Amino acid sequence: MSRQSQGGAKPRRSENRSAEAGRLVVVANRLPVRQVGGTDEKPRWRISPGGLVTALAPMLRERGGTWVGWAGDMGRTYRPFTQDGIRCRPVALEADLFEGFYQGFSNSTLWPLYHDAVRPPEFHRHWWRPYVEANERFAKAAAGQVKDGDIVWVHDYQLQLVPRMIRELKPETRIGFFNHIPFPPEELFAQLPWRRSILEGLLGADVIGFQTKQNAQNFSRAARRHTSARGSDTELVFEGRRVQSRAFPISIDTADFERSAASEEVVARAKELRALMAGRKVILGVDRLDYTKGIDIRFRSFEEALRRKSVTAENSVLVQIAVPSRADVGEYVNERDEIERLVGRINGTYGQPGKVAVHYLYRSVPREELLAFYLASDVLMVTPFRDGMNLVAKEYVATRLDDTGVLVLSEFAGAAHELRGAILVNPHDIDGMADALEQAISLPDDEATRRMAAMRRVVRRHDVYRWSDSFLDTLIHATQPNWD
Repeated sequence: MSRQSQGGAKPRRSENRSAEAGRLVVVANRLPVRQVGGTDEKPRWRISPGGLVTALAPMLRERGGTWVGWAGDMGRTYRPFTQDGIRCRPVALEADLFEGFYQGFSNSTLWPLYHDAVRPPEFHRHWWRPYVEANERFAKAAAGQVKDGDIVWVHDYQLQLVPRMIRELKPETRIGFFNHIPFPPEELFAQLPWRRSILEGLLGADVIGFQTKQNAQNFSRAARRHTSARGSDTELVFEGRRVQSRAFPISIDTADFERSAASEEVVARAKELRALMAGRKVILGVDRLDYTKGIDIRFRSFEEALRRKSVTAENSVLVQIAVPSRADVGEYVNERDEIERLVGRINGTYGQPGKVAVHYLYRSVPREELLAFYLASDVLMVTPFRDGMNLVAKEYVATRLDDTGVLVLSEFAGAAHELRGAILVNPHDIDGMADALEQAISLPDDEATRRMAAMRRVVRRHDVYRWSDSFLDTLIHATQPNWD
């Protein structure tokens, strides 16, 4: 790798991070830890990997404060504990409450609705009640941790009622909310029977963050239509309080990905993978197996390129890593069946002895293995029907230390607003995606390098630390109207 030295940068914090305000109370569906053994009385915990933990853990250690969330074990009640300098306050969820709150309302009502109703959302009153109860538990647990001057940061669609609930318990607290998934257009959101309650729950925050400006505008317009909020697409006044609605595009720990991608182990494994592909162009897909990710249409577009003979199993191979997700839910079972049927059809029609057209891996892979696949591939296809951001696209860009590789990216992913060096596609257009794949495979080296270098500058400049610093600085400096 000609630029491996770039991978030596150390993780950093923004020099502009404000030292104002008090401790930080983070409220998220999950705690930043997972249990790895021990006993019921003395469980052992380990910090979980992930971008959100990476960004917020240093702040919690520096500022002090608490992370409020579910420990992942239904029916168990844990006492607060400290792990690796992070104070954790577990929230207990029984099986029936979890079923209605998480599996039901969060993932069968909100998830499909917020992703442009790619699958029809289900509206059930018996799911709404546990959603409210679970949000109350998170809010009460968080309020119990708040002291004067503290700030609260609530995360994601499972906890949209929490900001207002905390506001009612701790009226003077500065509260932020960040939505990690898209927020739907006003016309779609209007289908939700509990739309006013959701909007008023979010309006309990001082700053509401979204992945894109369009998402922020969608929320503000829905709030003006269905609540008493008044104002603009970026600032509302609700019940005498000013509420900002803004875009804060989330990102990754770029320096860490660069450093890991430059490691001897990853580079050696990438060479092994390239050798296994027998000199063919490697097209990579990496997704949770979710119906919003458009994996089936991606396969159909590859099949179309094979039909045209613009690619063949002799010169190209599609490697799809599909990470299992909600494997017992009907929609996901059907999605997996359809994808595996497509794999069989494509390989049966276009495979050659010793050379299949598609390698399909239905499993989680270790981080180092994933990075090796990033390095070994020539093209990454990220083609969701709708995505809040899609950090896989940014991870791929960060690992391309020699500025090689081509990114084919859905125009409906939040990352498309930043990664303008990608070849953008409409993920509903099979012919258009086949055209984009042909373009990616044949892109001249100098153009591919120019595009990738531009995207790498973006992900290095706008990393996960800049995201978290930017949000908290905005929240800390948010002002309220003076009505005197």
